[in-house]
Amino acid sequence: MPIGQPDSLPGKAIGLVLTGGGARAAYQAGVLAGLLDILDPDRSPDFRNPFGIICGSSAGAINAAALGCRANDVHKACDHLEALWGGLHTGDVYHADGPRLLYTGLRWLSLLLMGWALPNRRNNQPRSLLDNSPLRHLLESTLDFERLQRNLDKGYLQSLAITATAYTTGEHLTFYQSTNTIEPWTRSLRQAIPCNLGVGHLLASSSIPFIFPAEALAIRGLTQWCGDGSMRQLAPMSPAIHLGSQKICVIGTGHQDDIHLEEQEAKPRYPSLAQIGGHALSNIFLDSLSMDVERMQRINDLLALLPANALQSQSLRPVSTFVITPSRSLDELAIEHIDRMPRAARTLFRVLGVSSSSGPTTGGALISYLLFEASFTRELLRLGRADSMSRVEEVKAFFKETQQ
Repeated sequence: MPIGQPDSLPGKAIGLVLTGGGARAAYQAGVLAGLLDILDPDRSPDFRNPFGIICGSSAGAINAAALGCRANDVHKACDHLEALWGGLHTGDVYHADGPRLLYTGLRWLSLLLMGWALPNRRNNQPRSLLDNSPLRHLLESTLDFERLQRNLDKGYLQSLAITATAYTTGEHLTFYQSTNTIEPWTRSLRQAIPCNLGVGHLLASSSIPFIFPAEALAIRGLTQWCGDGSMRQLAPMSPAIHLGSQKICVIGTGHQDDIHLEEQEAKPRYPSLAQIGGHALSNIFLDSLSMDVERMQRINDLLALLPANALQSQSLRPVSTFVITPSRSLDELAIEHIDRMPRAARTLFRVLGVSSSSGPTTGGALISYLLFEASFTRELLRLGRADSMSRVEEVKAFFKETQQ
């Protein structure tokens, strides 16, 4: 008997939150496949999407949109995601050939050397380290957003939310498409915008700062340049709560104990650009999730102290969470597969301080976000599925409560 039919108790819709992480997001596809194997091992034709509300940021937004567009058959949606991630190559996401990387490098070098002498030539300034135009073509050929609206209309999904950050205003934006009339919410430096989602929102959400170019989006009649949805995302679970979730499944991409104390040296060398960049990206993608989960638990503990009649008069409500993150370091795993990258890309990252001889603390973090190669992503898929299957009873308990 399949577990987790969302229509049985619409008021307790389970939210799915998929955080960012570049290539690391392949792990999420493996976790989702494992969850579905637990909830519906026989792939019953009557099994329905267990996630009424799906929220994604950065590369997690791409996974979220893929699920939303195929919410009428979540098993096929996960099969599609696994095939996509499992067959991925660097050139499918960004141009990694020598001539293009050389051209970009020369533009950056000329800007650094001669920019002071040509301050008015803004149109010729490079916009990013890498050109991710292949990703646009991949998303346009893969996702059908008209199908998303049909799935919303037919009740296979309640809401899909994609986050981005506006460079123009500094606000964190949640773009959402929903079957319900949900008033847009506004918080300090955060706002929600109802709209018809599309590829542009995904490109904006997954635009890693400095590495991929910003995306121009029309927002209430104005054009704003937007970047990665994990920037300034102080509360990753907030969109799911605003959209009505009372239970949230969170799939992160950061290993909880990724500190590598055994590799510390008595007199460590000055950190490379790769090491600094890796820490910066980890701060953007990983740290806010841990803090939000801790904050959620404290709020739930406080609400549990209130009597039932007092709780009903409050705007806050308890929200149970199920969080799953990698059981091993993805930094270490990435270093094992760096030699599978195109030679020109390896050369670029070697200049920044990343090579197969690098340790996870001196280059693994940075490359783990940009290693879009099948050998690495397939390892992430296997790890994600294994991590799900290692928590079978927890998964069953979390989803079964919705039916009671």
